Amino acid sequence: MLQTVNDWLWWERLWLPGNLSWSDLDDREDCIYAKASHLYGALPCALCLLLVRYLFERYLATPLANAWGIKDRVRLTAEQNPVLENYFNSQARNPSQADVRSLCKKTGWPEKRVEVWFRRRRNQERPRLRKRFCEASWRCVFYLFAFIGGILALYDKPWLYNLREVWASFPKQSLLPSQYWYYLLELGFYLSLLLSLTFDVKRKDFKEQVVHHIATITLLSFSWISNYIRIGTLVMVIHDSSDILLEGAKVFNYAKWHRTANGLFVVFTALFMFTRLVIFPFWLIHCTWVYPLELFPAFFGYYFFNIMLLVLQFLHVYWAFLISRMLFKFIFSKLEGDDRSDEEEDDSDTMREKKTNLSYRNASGPRGRANGH
Repeated sequence: MLQTVNDWLWWERLWLPGNLSWSDLDDREDCIYAKASHLYGALPCALCLLLVRYLFERYLATPLANAWGIKDRVRLTAEQNPVLENYFNSQARNPSQADVRSLCKKTGWPEKRVEVWFRRRRNQERPRLRKRFCEASWRCVFYLFAFIGGILALYDKPWLYNLREVWASFPKQSLLPSQYWYYLLELGFYLSLLLSLTFDVKRKDFKEQVVHHIATITLLSFSWISNYIRIGTLVMVIHDSSDILLEGAKVFNYAKWHRTANGLFVVFTALFMFTRLVIFPFWLIHCTWVYPLELFPAFFGYYFFNIMLLVLQFLHVYWAFLISRMLFKFIFSKLEGDDRSDEEEDDSDTMREKKTNLSYRNASGPRGRANGH
């Protein structure tokens, strides 16, 4: 049975155009082809990147946050209350007004006290400012080095300037060392992001991020095995170009360098719209949909690869909508933070709440409980 599954999985018609077999891609003295076994290095690479990230955030990003005076806000801890805690964990983090009134009856607390409890409880689980700064710094640095590496790997290649060269002699295109390391680094990075999703800052588009990482890993792996490496490197380089500016804008925004952050955001918006909504669909997807059919009939890999590119394009449209909202805020008000992140609720009115808590404690007797109702 395992042999049957293996035969189906590596059936040439799934991966290669007609009249070609895996034997046609055996290494020769002058040609080395991409192999599925090369992808085994992605997991060790991902683990190494997680270690490098830890060291970077601890010994570089954290001292930089100290130097820039980036401090976490003081948050008040929610009181111990099993009823509210159970509701928070099992039903909703932000209850409706009707649910608040129902909880008031169960706990004997007034509405204001229940609302304050939920606000503080939500704040306890929100990522700290320094954590967001360190995460954005790491991504910004990685995207910068990855983009530089991609340019160095592509600047002298003919397919960077003429997309028809992407398919010249396909799939018998020899693997270059620069392509191998570039692919391994990018694949390892997105795998590390997938492994660290539960620890990273959760944003409004968390599910979309999971889909994006899985689609990217699948796309990179499939393009490697099918020798779609030339188009794969072009896809990676245009993605990294705008991501540098996005993460850089976050870094400076967390550091309260708002003019710098706003300037980077404007440039990022223009570059994102151009690369993701113009170059990606009208040049790269056009290149993968149209040009291959001039050389060979469509096969499963052709459809699968293009469908994965379309999945990424749908995500680009979704993120373009979020970015447009941020741009609207930037034009008509002030740009504050990443629109994909939940706003940290204000807990700064400490003195007023202390007085409120004092009144709760003074009302803890029988008369106080009656007044509470």
